[in-house]
Amino acid sequence: MQFAKSKTADSYIDLLPNLANRHGLIAGATGTGKTVTLQTLAEQFSRNGVPVFMADVKGDLSGMAAAGAESDRIKTRLGLLGLNDFGYAPCPVMFWDVYGKKGHPVRTTLSEIGPQLLGRLMNLNETQASVLMILFRIADEAGLLLLDLKDMNALIGLVQENLDKFKPQYGHLSPASLGIIQRGIITLENEGAKDFFGEPAFNVMDLLQTDAKGHGIVSILAADKLLLSPVVYSTFLLWMLSELYETLPEVGDLPKPKLVFFFDEAHLLFRDTPKPLVEKIEQVVRLVRSKGVGIYFVTQSPSDIPPTILGQLAHRVQHALRAFTPIDKKAVDTAADTMRPNPAFKTSQVITELGVGEALVSVLDAKGTPTMVEQCYIFPPHSRIGPLTDDERAGVIAQSPVAGFYEQAVDRESAFEVLQKKHEQAAPQPAPSQTTTTSGGWGRRHETPKTPTPSPPPQSGGGSVLNDIIFGTTGPRGGRKPGLIEKAATSATRSMASSVGREIMRGLLGSLMGGSGRRR
Repeated sequence: MQFAKSKTADSYIDLLPNLANRHGLIAGATGTGKTVTLQTLAEQFSRNGVPVFMADVKGDLSGMAAAGAESDRIKTRLGLLGLNDFGYAPCPVMFWDVYGKKGHPVRTTLSEIGPQLLGRLMNLNETQASVLMILFRIADEAGLLLLDLKDMNALIGLVQENLDKFKPQYGHLSPASLGIIQRGIITLENEGAKDFFGEPAFNVMDLLQTDAKGHGIVSILAADKLLLSPVVYSTFLLWMLSELYETLPEVGDLPKPKLVFFFDEAHLLFRDTPKPLVEKIEQVVRLVRSKGVGIYFVTQSPSDIPPTILGQLAHRVQHALRAFTPIDKKAVDTAADTMRPNPAFKTSQVITELGVGEALVSVLDAKGTPTMVEQCYIFPPHSRIGPLTDDERAGVIAQSPVAGFYEQAVDRESAFEVLQKKHEQAAPQPAPSQTTTTSGGWGRRHETPKTPTPSPPPQSGGGSVLNDIIFGTTGPRGGRKPGLIEKAATSATRSMASSVGREIMRGLLGSLMGGSGRRR
Protein backbone atom coordinates (compact mmCIF):
# COMPACT_ATOMS: atom_id res chain seq x y z
CA MET A 1 0.00 0.00 0.00
CA GLN A 2 1.93 3.03 -1.27
CA PHE A 3 0.92 6.27 0.43
CA ALA A 4 4.04 8.49 0.34
CA LYS A 5 7.17 9.21 -1.69
CA SER A 6 10.60 9.95 -0.27
CA LYS A 7 12.03 13.38 -1.14
CA THR A 8 15.63 12.17 -1.05
CA ALA A 9 15.62 8.51 -2.10
CA ASP A 10 13.13 8.98 -4.98
CA SER A 11 11.26 5.85 -3.85
CA TYR A 12 7.73 5.14 -2.69
CA ILE A 13 6.87 4.14 0.86
CA ASP A 14 4.98 0.87 1.06
CA LEU A 15 2.99 -0.16 4.13
CA LEU A 16 2.77 -3.96 3.86
CA PRO A 17 -0.79 -5.25 4.50
CA ASN A 18 0.40 -8.37 6.35
CA LEU A 19 2.18 -6.14 8.89
CA ALA A 20 -0.50 -3.45 9.15
CA ASN A 21 -1.88 -4.94 12.38
CA ARG A 22 1.35 -3.90 14.15
CA HIS A 23 -0.41 -0.59 14.88
CA GLY A 24 0.76 2.90 14.07
CA LEU A 25 0.94 6.58 14.96
CA ILE A 26 0.05 9.71 12.97
CA ALA A 27 1.32 12.80 14.79
CA GLY A 28 1.83 16.48 14.07
CA ALA A 29 0.78 19.98 14.99
CA THR A 30 -2.60 21.41 13.99
CA GLY A 31 -2.77 22.26 10.31
CA THR A 32 0.17 20.14 9.16
CA GLY A 33 -1.87 17.52 7.26
CA LYS A 34 -2.73 14.76 9.73
CA THR A 35 -6.36 14.53 8.57
CA VAL A 36 -5.40 14.14 4.89
CA THR A 37 -2.85 11.46 5.85
CA LEU A 38 -5.55 9.64 7.82
CA GLN A 39 -7.91 9.87 4.84
CA THR A 40 -5.25 8.63 2.40
CA LEU A 41 -4.32 5.65 4.58
CA ALA A 42 -7.99 4.77 5.16
CA GLU A 43 -8.55 4.79 1.38
CA GLN A 44 -5.58 2.52 0.80
CA PHE A 45 -6.85 0.03 3.36
CA SER A 46 -10.36 0.14 1.88
CA ARG A 47 -9.07 -0.46 -1.66
CA ASN A 48 -7.16 -3.48 -0.35
CA GLY A 49 -10.36 -4.98 1.09
CA VAL A 50 -9.75 -3.94 4.71
CA PRO A 51 -12.72 -2.40 6.60
CA VAL A 52 -11.90 0.80 8.47
CA PHE A 53 -13.35 2.60 11.49
CA MET A 54 -12.62 6.25 12.23
CA ALA A 55 -14.08 9.13 14.22
CA ASP A 56 -14.75 12.35 12.32
CA VAL A 57 -13.92 14.95 14.97
CA LYS A 58 -13.96 17.97 12.63
CA GLY A 59 -16.80 16.93 10.33
CA ASP A 60 -14.76 16.87 7.12
CA LEU A 61 -14.05 13.14 6.65
CA SER A 62 -17.58 12.54 5.32
CA GLY A 63 -16.22 13.56 1.90
CA MET A 64 -14.72 10.08 1.59
CA ALA A 65 -18.13 8.97 0.30
CA ALA A 66 -17.72 11.20 -2.80
CA ALA A 67 -15.13 11.35 -5.58
CA GLY A 68 -12.46 13.99 -5.28
CA ALA A 69 -11.78 16.76 -7.75
CA GLU A 70 -8.54 18.16 -9.10
CA SER A 71 -7.28 21.47 -7.78
CA ASP A 72 -4.10 23.47 -8.43
CA ARG A 73 -2.66 22.29 -5.14
CA ILE A 74 -3.39 18.60 -5.84
CA LYS A 75 -2.07 18.97 -9.41
CA THR A 76 1.22 20.33 -8.06
CA ARG A 77 1.48 17.49 -5.55
CA LEU A 78 0.81 14.86 -8.22
CA GLY A 79 3.63 16.35 -10.29
CA LEU A 80 6.04 16.01 -7.36
CA LEU A 81 4.95 12.42 -6.86
CA GLY A 82 5.09 11.46 -10.54
CA LEU A 83 1.52 10.10 -10.46
CA ASN A 84 0.32 10.74 -14.00
CA ASP A 85 -2.61 8.30 -14.02
CA PHE A 86 -4.14 9.41 -10.69
CA GLY A 87 -7.95 9.04 -10.69
CA TYR A 88 -10.72 10.19 -8.36
CA ALA A 89 -13.27 7.85 -6.80
CA PRO A 90 -15.39 7.55 -3.64
CA CYS A 91 -15.03 5.00 -0.88
CA PRO A 92 -17.88 2.81 0.38
CA VAL A 93 -18.95 4.51 3.62
CA MET A 94 -21.32 3.89 6.54
CA PHE A 95 -22.13 6.78 8.85
CA TRP A 96 -22.68 6.35 12.61
CA ASP A 97 -23.72 8.83 15.28
CA VAL A 98 -24.29 8.33 19.02
CA TYR A 99 -27.01 10.96 18.81
CA GLY A 100 -28.61 9.45 15.70
CA LYS A 101 -28.56 12.72 13.73
CA LYS A 102 -25.75 12.27 11.21
CA GLY A 103 -25.70 8.49 10.96
CA HIS A 104 -27.11 5.24 12.27
CA PRO A 105 -27.63 5.38 16.06
CA VAL A 106 -24.99 3.65 18.18
CA ARG A 107 -26.24 2.13 21.43
CA THR A 108 -24.99 -0.23 24.08
CA THR A 109 -26.39 -1.47 27.37
CA LEU A 110 -25.16 -0.77 30.88
CA SER A 111 -24.43 -4.46 31.32
CA GLU A 112 -22.21 -4.47 28.24
CA ILE A 113 -20.25 -1.34 29.08
CA GLY A 114 -19.73 -2.60 32.65
CA PRO A 115 -18.95 -0.77 35.91
CA GLN A 116 -15.37 0.22 35.11
CA LEU A 117 -16.10 2.25 32.00
CA LEU A 118 -19.39 3.55 33.41
CA GLY A 119 -17.48 4.76 36.47
CA ARG A 120 -15.03 6.56 34.17
CA LEU A 121 -17.94 8.23 32.39
CA MET A 122 -19.22 9.47 35.76
CA ASN A 123 -15.75 10.48 36.97
CA LEU A 124 -16.16 8.40 40.15
CA ASN A 125 -13.41 8.01 42.70
CA GLU A 126 -12.23 4.62 43.92
CA THR A 127 -14.80 4.32 46.72
CA GLN A 128 -17.71 5.37 44.52
CA ALA A 129 -16.55 3.03 41.76
CA SER A 130 -16.55 0.11 44.22
CA VAL A 131 -20.17 0.91 45.17
CA LEU A 132 -21.08 0.95 41.48
CA MET A 133 -19.46 -2.44 41.08
CA ILE A 134 -21.55 -3.79 43.96
CA LEU A 135 -24.70 -2.46 42.25
CA PHE A 136 -23.78 -4.47 39.17
CA ARG A 137 -23.16 -7.49 41.44
CA ILE A 138 -26.61 -7.12 43.01
CA ALA A 139 -28.19 -6.95 39.56
CA ASP A 140 -26.23 -10.06 38.49
CA GLU A 141 -27.36 -12.08 41.50
CA ALA A 142 -30.97 -10.93 41.26
CA GLY A 143 -31.20 -11.60 37.52
CA LEU A 144 -32.04 -7.95 36.81
CA LEU A 145 -31.08 -6.74 33.37
CA LEU A 146 -29.34 -3.35 33.34
CA LEU A 147 -30.00 -2.00 29.87
CA ASP A 148 -30.50 1.75 30.19
CA LEU A 149 -30.12 4.54 32.73
CA LYS A 150 -33.61 4.17 34.20
CA ASP A 151 -32.72 0.58 35.12
CA MET A 152 -29.78 1.81 37.18
CA ASN A 153 -31.94 4.48 38.82
CA ALA A 154 -34.52 1.85 39.80
CA LEU A 155 -31.82 -0.39 41.27
CA ILE A 156 -30.31 2.49 43.26
CA GLY A 157 -33.76 3.37 44.60
CA LEU A 158 -34.24 -0.20 45.80
CA VAL A 159 -30.87 -0.25 47.55
CA GLN A 160 -31.21 3.21 49.09
CA GLU A 161 -34.44 2.35 50.88
CA ASN A 162 -33.19 -1.01 52.14
CA LEU A 163 -29.58 -0.37 53.09
CA ASP A 164 -29.81 -2.35 56.34
CA LYS A 165 -31.11 -5.43 54.55
CA PHE A 166 -28.36 -5.37 51.94
CA LYS A 167 -25.59 -4.68 54.47
CA PRO A 168 -25.11 -8.30 55.73
CA GLN A 169 -24.51 -9.54 52.19
CA TYR A 170 -22.65 -6.64 50.56
CA GLY A 171 -21.27 -4.55 53.41
CA HIS A 172 -21.89 -0.86 54.01
CA LEU A 173 -23.14 1.00 50.95
CA SER A 174 -22.64 4.71 51.53
CA PRO A 175 -25.79 6.77 50.89
CA ALA A 176 -23.48 9.62 49.79
CA SER A 177 -21.85 7.42 47.13
CA LEU A 178 -25.23 6.20 45.92
CA GLY A 179 -26.35 9.81 45.64
CA ILE A 180 -23.24 10.75 43.65
CA ILE A 181 -23.90 7.87 41.25
CA GLN A 182 -27.48 9.09 40.83
CA ARG A 183 -26.26 12.59 40.07
CA GLY A 184 -23.75 11.11 37.62
CA ILE A 185 -26.65 9.49 35.79
CA ILE A 186 -28.39 12.86 35.54
CA THR A 187 -25.20 14.41 34.15
CA LEU A 188 -24.93 11.67 31.53
CA GLU A 189 -28.54 12.25 30.53
CA ASN A 190 -27.87 15.98 30.16
CA GLU A 191 -24.88 15.21 27.93
CA GLY A 192 -27.02 13.07 25.63
CA ALA A 193 -25.86 9.67 26.90
CA LYS A 194 -29.49 8.69 27.47
CA ASP A 195 -29.65 7.94 23.74
CA PHE A 196 -26.46 5.87 23.93
CA PHE A 197 -27.75 3.33 26.47
CA GLY A 198 -30.45 1.03 25.15
CA GLU A 199 -31.26 -1.48 22.44
CA PRO A 200 -30.75 -2.66 19.77
CA ALA A 201 -27.17 -2.73 20.97
CA PHE A 202 -24.46 -2.00 18.43
CA ASN A 203 -22.86 -5.09 16.93
CA VAL A 204 -19.17 -4.58 16.16
CA MET A 205 -19.42 -7.22 13.43
CA ASP A 206 -21.23 -4.58 11.36
CA LEU A 207 -17.85 -2.86 11.04
CA LEU A 208 -16.30 -5.85 9.26
CA GLN A 209 -18.02 -5.48 5.91
CA THR A 210 -16.94 -5.12 2.29
CA ASP A 211 -18.89 -3.90 -0.74
CA ALA A 212 -19.68 -5.73 -3.98
CA LYS A 213 -16.25 -4.81 -5.38
CA GLY A 214 -14.47 -6.28 -2.37
CA HIS A 215 -13.50 -2.87 -1.01
CA GLY A 216 -13.57 -2.48 2.76
CA ILE A 217 -16.39 -0.29 4.06
CA VAL A 218 -15.21 2.80 5.92
CA SER A 219 -17.32 3.35 9.05
CA ILE A 220 -17.25 7.02 10.05
CA LEU A 221 -18.48 8.10 13.48
CA ALA A 222 -19.78 11.67 13.63
CA ALA A 223 -17.80 12.97 16.61
CA ASP A 224 -17.90 16.75 16.28
CA LYS A 225 -20.62 16.98 18.94
CA LEU A 226 -19.38 13.98 20.90
CA LEU A 227 -15.95 15.62 21.25
CA LEU A 228 -17.54 18.38 23.36
CA SER A 229 -17.61 15.72 26.12
CA PRO A 230 -14.01 14.40 25.92
CA VAL A 231 -14.46 11.72 28.59
CA VAL A 232 -17.59 10.39 26.85
CA TYR A 233 -15.78 10.43 23.48
CA SER A 234 -12.67 8.59 24.66
CA THR A 235 -14.65 6.11 26.78
CA PHE A 236 -16.93 5.35 23.85
CA LEU A 237 -13.99 4.49 21.57
CA LEU A 238 -12.38 2.53 24.38
CA TRP A 239 -15.59 0.52 24.74
CA MET A 240 -15.55 -0.22 21.00
CA LEU A 241 -11.98 -1.51 21.26
CA SER A 242 -12.92 -3.77 24.16
CA GLU A 243 -15.93 -5.07 22.21
CA LEU A 244 -13.69 -5.91 19.27
CA TYR A 245 -11.25 -7.69 21.55
CA GLU A 246 -13.95 -9.75 23.26
CA THR A 247 -15.98 -10.52 20.12
CA LEU A 248 -13.37 -11.42 17.52
CA PRO A 249 -11.64 -14.81 17.58
CA GLU A 250 -7.89 -15.32 17.68
CA VAL A 251 -6.53 -15.43 14.13
CA GLY A 252 -2.81 -14.70 14.46
CA ASP A 253 -1.07 -13.09 11.49
CA LEU A 254 -3.20 -12.63 8.37
CA PRO A 255 -2.40 -11.48 4.82
CA LYS A 256 -4.21 -8.26 5.75
CA PRO A 257 -6.05 -6.98 8.85
CA LYS A 258 -9.70 -7.76 9.50
CA LEU A 259 -10.18 -4.13 10.59
CA VAL A 260 -8.12 -0.97 11.00
CA PHE A 261 -9.21 1.34 13.83
CA PHE A 262 -8.14 5.00 13.71
CA PHE A 263 -8.28 6.68 17.14
CA ASP A 264 -8.29 10.44 16.48
CA GLU A 265 -7.55 12.94 19.28
CA ALA A 266 -5.90 10.02 21.07
CA HIS A 267 -4.49 12.23 23.83
CA LEU A 268 -8.01 12.39 25.30
CA LEU A 269 -7.86 8.67 26.00
CA PHE A 270 -5.00 9.10 28.46
CA ARG A 271 -5.90 12.43 30.05
CA ASP A 272 -6.52 11.97 33.80
CA THR A 273 -6.83 8.22 33.25
CA PRO A 274 -6.01 6.10 36.34
CA LYS A 275 -2.97 3.88 36.05
CA PRO A 276 -4.91 0.55 36.26
CA LEU A 277 -7.02 1.57 33.26
CA VAL A 278 -3.94 2.65 31.28
CA GLU A 279 -2.43 -0.76 31.97
CA LYS A 280 -5.56 -2.45 30.62
CA ILE A 281 -5.52 -0.24 27.52
CA GLU A 282 -1.93 -1.32 26.98
CA GLN A 283 -3.00 -4.93 27.32
CA VAL A 284 -5.77 -4.51 24.75
CA VAL A 285 -3.44 -2.74 22.30
CA ARG A 286 -0.91 -5.54 22.67
CA LEU A 287 -3.36 -8.43 22.38
CA VAL A 288 -5.93 -7.15 19.86
CA ARG A 289 -3.29 -7.54 17.15
CA SER A 290 -3.83 -11.30 17.36
CA LYS A 291 -7.51 -10.67 16.57
CA GLY A 292 -6.52 -9.13 13.23
CA VAL A 293 -7.13 -5.52 14.30
CA GLY A 294 -4.68 -2.69 13.67
CA ILE A 295 -4.94 0.46 15.80
CA TYR A 296 -3.62 3.80 14.55
CA PHE A 297 -3.48 6.64 17.07
CA VAL A 298 -3.80 10.19 15.73
CA THR A 299 -2.55 12.98 17.99
CA GLN A 300 -0.29 16.04 18.05
CA SER A 301 2.81 14.60 19.64
CA PRO A 302 4.16 11.13 20.46
CA SER A 303 4.55 12.38 24.03
CA ASP A 304 0.72 12.30 24.28
CA ILE A 305 0.93 8.50 24.32
CA PRO A 306 2.24 6.61 27.38
CA PRO A 307 5.64 5.01 26.64
CA THR A 308 4.36 1.48 27.25
CA ILE A 309 1.76 1.95 24.50
CA LEU A 310 3.97 4.05 22.22
CA GLY A 311 6.35 1.10 22.08
CA GLN A 312 3.59 -1.01 20.49
CA LEU A 313 3.18 1.38 17.51
CA ALA A 314 5.43 0.13 14.71
CA HIS A 315 4.39 2.42 11.83
CA ARG A 316 5.12 6.15 12.25
CA VAL A 317 3.99 9.17 10.23
CA GLN A 318 5.33 12.32 11.88
CA HIS A 319 4.15 15.68 10.52
CA ALA A 320 5.67 18.99 11.56
CA LEU A 321 6.01 20.07 15.18
CA ARG A 322 6.85 23.58 16.30
CA ALA A 323 9.45 24.23 19.01
CA PHE A 324 8.54 27.62 20.50
CA THR A 325 9.04 26.65 24.17
CA PRO A 326 11.25 24.24 26.13
CA ILE A 327 8.27 21.90 26.45
CA ASP A 328 7.81 21.98 22.66
CA LYS A 329 11.52 21.26 22.19
CA LYS A 330 11.23 18.24 24.46
CA ALA A 331 8.25 16.95 22.42
CA VAL A 332 10.29 17.32 19.21
CA ASP A 333 13.18 15.37 20.73
CA THR A 334 10.79 12.66 21.91
CA ALA A 335 9.33 12.33 18.40
CA ALA A 336 12.80 12.12 16.85
CA ASP A 337 14.03 9.53 19.34
CA THR A 338 11.12 7.18 18.62
CA MET A 339 12.12 6.65 14.96
CA ARG A 340 15.09 4.84 13.43
CA PRO A 341 17.59 7.58 12.49
CA ASN A 342 18.66 8.31 8.93
CA PRO A 343 22.32 9.43 8.52
CA ALA A 344 21.26 11.73 5.64
CA PHE A 345 19.64 14.26 8.00
CA LYS A 346 19.05 15.18 11.62
CA THR A 347 15.54 14.03 12.49
CA SER A 348 14.85 16.52 15.27
CA GLN A 349 15.75 19.43 12.98
CA VAL A 350 13.71 18.25 9.99
CA ILE A 351 10.57 17.78 12.14
CA THR A 352 10.43 21.54 12.71
CA GLU A 353 10.98 22.32 8.99
CA LEU A 354 8.37 20.08 7.36
CA GLY A 355 5.76 21.74 5.15
CA VAL A 356 2.05 20.98 4.99
CA GLY A 357 1.52 17.51 3.52
CA GLU A 358 5.09 16.45 4.25
CA ALA A 359 6.04 13.96 6.94
CA LEU A 360 8.80 11.80 8.34
CA VAL A 361 7.80 8.18 7.75
CA SER A 362 9.06 4.88 9.12
CA VAL A 363 7.28 1.56 8.55
CA LEU A 364 8.11 -2.12 8.95
CA ASP A 365 9.91 -3.85 6.11
CA ALA A 366 9.25 -7.41 4.94
CA LYS A 367 11.36 -8.77 7.82
CA GLY A 368 9.39 -6.79 10.40
CA THR A 369 12.25 -4.32 10.99
CA PRO A 370 11.54 -0.57 11.16
CA THR A 371 12.88 1.23 8.10
CA MET A 372 15.11 4.28 8.42
CA VAL A 373 13.03 7.39 8.67
CA GLU A 374 12.43 9.15 5.32
CA GLN A 375 11.31 12.70 4.59
CA CYS A 376 8.25 12.22 2.37
CA TYR A 377 5.41 13.78 0.40
CA ILE A 378 2.05 12.24 1.37
CA PHE A 379 -0.27 11.15 -1.48
CA PRO A 380 -3.48 13.15 -1.87
CA PRO A 381 -6.72 11.13 -1.39
CA HIS A 382 -8.82 9.91 -4.32
CA SER A 383 -12.00 10.97 -2.51
CA ARG A 384 -13.21 14.45 -1.70
CA ILE A 385 -11.29 16.58 0.76
CA GLY A 386 -14.05 18.25 2.75
CA PRO A 387 -17.55 17.36 4.00
CA LEU A 388 -20.63 16.09 2.19
CA THR A 389 -23.76 18.16 1.98
CA ASP A 390 -26.68 17.14 4.21
CA ASP A 391 -28.54 15.69 1.20
CA GLU A 392 -25.49 13.69 0.11
CA ARG A 393 -25.06 12.29 3.61
CA ALA A 394 -28.75 11.35 3.83
CA GLY A 395 -28.46 9.49 0.52
CA VAL A 396 -25.48 7.46 1.76
CA ILE A 397 -27.30 6.60 5.01
CA ALA A 398 -30.40 5.46 3.12
CA GLN A 399 -28.31 3.05 1.00
CA SER A 400 -26.43 1.58 3.97
CA PRO A 401 -26.47 -2.22 4.56
CA VAL A 402 -27.93 -1.61 8.05
CA ALA A 403 -30.42 1.12 7.08
CA GLY A 404 -33.57 0.98 9.21
CA PHE A 405 -32.32 -1.52 11.81
CA TYR A 406 -30.68 0.65 14.47
CA GLU A 407 -33.13 3.49 13.94
CA GLN A 408 -35.92 1.61 15.76
CA ALA A 409 -35.27 1.72 19.51
CA VAL A 410 -36.42 -1.27 21.60
CA ASP A 411 -37.36 -1.10 25.29
CA ARG A 412 -37.78 -4.65 26.54
CA GLU A 413 -38.40 -5.75 30.11
CA SER A 414 -35.42 -5.04 32.33
CA ALA A 415 -34.70 -3.96 35.91
CA PHE A 416 -36.97 -0.90 35.80
CA GLU A 417 -40.00 -2.84 34.54
CA VAL A 418 -39.39 -5.82 36.85
CA LEU A 419 -39.11 -3.66 39.97
CA GLN A 420 -42.08 -1.54 38.95
CA LYS A 421 -44.20 -4.65 38.46
CA LYS A 422 -43.20 -5.98 41.89
CA HIS A 423 -44.14 -2.65 43.48
CA GLU A 424 -47.58 -2.87 41.90
CA GLN A 425 -48.05 -6.46 43.05
CA ALA A 426 -46.98 -5.56 46.59
CA ALA A 427 -49.33 -2.57 46.87
CA PRO A 428 -52.62 -3.32 48.77
CA GLN A 429 -55.69 -3.33 46.54
CA PRO A 430 -58.53 -0.89 47.49
CA ALA A 431 -61.80 -2.44 48.72
CA PRO A 432 -64.53 -2.69 46.04
CA SER A 433 -66.98 0.20 46.09
CA GLN A 434 -70.49 -0.43 47.54
CA THR A 435 -73.62 1.05 45.99
CA THR A 436 -77.22 1.71 47.03
CA THR A 437 -80.12 1.90 44.64
CA THR A 438 -83.01 4.30 44.95
CA SER A 439 -85.92 4.78 42.61
CA GLY A 440 -86.15 8.07 40.85
CA GLY A 441 -88.66 9.61 38.51
CA TRP A 442 -87.41 7.47 35.62
CA GLY A 443 -86.34 4.47 37.71
CA ARG A 444 -82.61 5.41 37.24
CA ARG A 445 -79.91 3.59 39.18
CA HIS A 446 -77.97 5.95 41.46
CA GLU A 447 -74.59 4.74 42.73
CA THR A 448 -73.04 6.24 45.82
CA PRO A 449 -69.53 4.93 46.33
CA LYS A 450 -68.36 4.27 49.83
CA THR A 451 -65.35 6.36 50.72
CA PRO A 452 -62.45 3.88 50.70
CA THR A 453 -60.00 3.68 53.54
CA PRO A 454 -56.76 5.28 52.38
CA SER A 455 -54.21 2.63 51.60
CA PRO A 456 -50.57 3.11 52.53
CA PRO A 457 -48.34 4.03 49.61
CA PRO A 458 -46.27 1.21 48.19
CA GLN A 459 -42.84 1.11 49.78
CA SER A 460 -40.11 1.13 47.21
CA GLY A 461 -38.02 -1.95 47.74
CA GLY A 462 -39.97 -3.01 50.81
CA GLY A 463 -42.09 -6.03 51.64
CA SER A 464 -42.34 -8.67 48.98
CA VAL A 465 -40.14 -6.74 46.56
CA LEU A 466 -37.05 -7.08 48.69
CA ASN A 467 -38.04 -10.51 50.00
CA ASP A 468 -38.30 -11.85 46.45
CA ILE A 469 -34.87 -10.52 45.56
CA ILE A 470 -32.98 -11.36 48.75
CA PHE A 471 -34.84 -14.33 50.27
CA GLY A 472 -36.39 -15.87 47.16
CA THR A 473 -39.92 -17.11 46.51
CA THR A 474 -41.87 -20.37 46.81
CA GLY A 475 -44.37 -21.19 44.07
CA PRO A 476 -47.85 -22.69 44.60
CA ARG A 477 -46.49 -26.21 43.97
CA GLY A 478 -43.54 -25.82 46.27
CA GLY A 479 -40.97 -24.81 43.64
CA ARG A 480 -38.20 -22.54 44.95
CA LYS A 481 -36.65 -19.54 43.27
CA PRO A 482 -33.62 -18.77 45.46
CA GLY A 483 -32.78 -15.23 46.51
CA LEU A 484 -29.42 -13.57 46.94
CA ILE A 485 -28.71 -14.87 50.45
CA GLU A 486 -29.83 -18.40 49.62
CA LYS A 487 -27.64 -18.40 46.51
CA ALA A 488 -24.66 -17.31 48.57
CA ALA A 489 -25.33 -19.98 51.22
CA THR A 490 -25.74 -22.85 48.75
CA SER A 491 -22.88 -21.77 46.51
CA ALA A 492 -20.11 -21.13 49.03
CA THR A 493 -17.53 -23.17 47.17
CA ARG A 494 -18.51 -21.69 43.83
CA SER A 495 -18.95 -18.05 44.81
CA MET A 496 -15.32 -17.06 44.40
CA ALA A 497 -15.00 -18.80 41.05
CA SER A 498 -18.22 -17.28 39.72
CA SER A 499 -17.17 -13.84 40.94
CA VAL A 500 -13.83 -14.13 39.20
CA GLY A 501 -15.62 -15.47 36.14
CA ARG A 502 -17.90 -12.46 36.01
CA GLU A 503 -14.97 -10.08 36.22
CA ILE A 504 -13.20 -11.93 33.40
CA MET A 505 -16.35 -11.97 31.29
CA ARG A 506 -16.64 -8.23 31.74
CA GLY A 507 -13.37 -8.31 29.92
CA LEU A 508 -10.32 -6.16 30.02
CA LEU A 509 -12.45 -3.04 29.84
CA GLY A 510 -15.69 -3.94 31.50
CA SER A 511 -18.25 -5.60 29.20
CA LEU A 512 -20.50 -8.02 31.08
CA MET A 513 -22.02 -9.83 28.10
CA GLY A 514 -19.14 -9.47 25.68
CA GLY A 515 -21.55 -8.73 22.84
CA SER A 516 -23.38 -12.02 23.21
CA GLY A 517 -27.08 -12.52 23.20
CA ARG A 518 -27.67 -9.77 20.71
CA ARG A 519 -28.92 -9.86 17.40
CA ARG A 520 -30.59 -9.84 14.22
